[in-house]
Amino acid sequence: MRSIISVIIAGMLMTSAASAQTLETRVSGLEYPWSLAFLPDGRMLVTEKPGRLRIVDETGLVATPVGGVPDVLWSGQGGLLDVALSPGFETDHLVYLSWSGGSVDDNTLYLGRGRLQGGTLVDFEIVFEAMPHRRTDVHYGGRIAMIPAEADAPPSLLIGIGDGFDYREEAQNPDTHFGTFVHLLLDGQPVQRTFEQAAPGVISIGHRNPQAVVHDAVNRVIYSHEHGPRGGDEINILEASSNYGWPITSHGIDYTGALVTPFEAYAGMAEPLHVWVPSIAPSGMALYQGEMFPEWHGDLLVAALIPGDAGVPSGHVRRVDLDDGDVVGEEILFGEVGARIRDVRVGPDGAVWLLTDEADGRLIRVSRD
Repeated sequence: MRSIISVIIAGMLMTSAASAQTLETRVSGLEYPWSLAFLPDGRMLVTEKPGRLRIVDETGLVATPVGGVPDVLWSGQGGLLDVALSPGFETDHLVYLSWSGGSVDDNTLYLGRGRLQGGTLVDFEIVFEAMPHRRTDVHYGGRIAMIPAEADAPPSLLIGIGDGFDYREEAQNPDTHFGTFVHLLLDGQPVQRTFEQAAPGVISIGHRNPQAVVHDAVNRVIYSHEHGPRGGDEINILEASSNYGWPITSHGIDYTGALVTPFEAYAGMAEPLHVWVPSIAPSGMALYQGEMFPEWHGDLLVAALIPGDAGVPSGHVRRVDLDDGDVVGEEILFGEVGARIRDVRVGPDGAVWLLTDEADGRLIRVSRD
């Protein structure tokens, strides 16, 4: 049923009226930026894949990168990836980073944290290491979602981990971290074991290359998305103990044109909320709950690296229109940027912020005219 809905929606794509928003480049000269986070004092943190964490203030890009950042493996799709603030940042000042580390022949995804003091991360420590290591430099995942404390649970986090490309069959094996989401306490200890003999923290399996995870605290829903092969990019509702199918199920085909699998669905495996064929290579994602664009309230904003069926020259953003949890339409936004969009975030004032994935990367603010 979901795949039928996706086909119907493909005929409902809308392109936004350019007059509805103002796009302003606030910073340029970022080298392959990957993620951003908003500090309580109005500044921003931005990761650059070669291994730099940058501060953006009201004057622009601070010249000196943040100190204390771990060494990264900048190769292929790896490097310094996500940045997220602790739910208690205003008192603990903890900044979390994900990155690929090691050598080309022996590397993995790491998660670590340090206290931001001035322009340095102090007491930085690794709190999680995906196991086993791999010999590839692609399909790391790495996106983080913080989950604030609730009445019945302490604060925690989720991180998505890719299948390493050459290890796709391991995405069906909960004994490894390949192709999984992991649920951790803020100190890196696993929250729960949802599969027998699972690797620490694994709560879901069957993922290919997760690129975003978003916590909807109001509705207590977690959305994730991931790259398919050639076609078959997915949005999923993430639930503990679920198997999302890869590589047994997929709506895409291999890059060679061969079938990865004959199955788009399979008994006992979760079906996606939404599928893109052709691929749009989704990257960042945000749940819009601001006041600047009230017509977008409750919708997902999905950054895309490539056009897909959008009719734009490069990347863009898809507004995925949600109605009571169902996808009822899409709108193509910001195709005029003319670049791969690596991340999309909603600022404290409801403005939307974009990062472009390029050697001279840009930080763009989108506001209401």
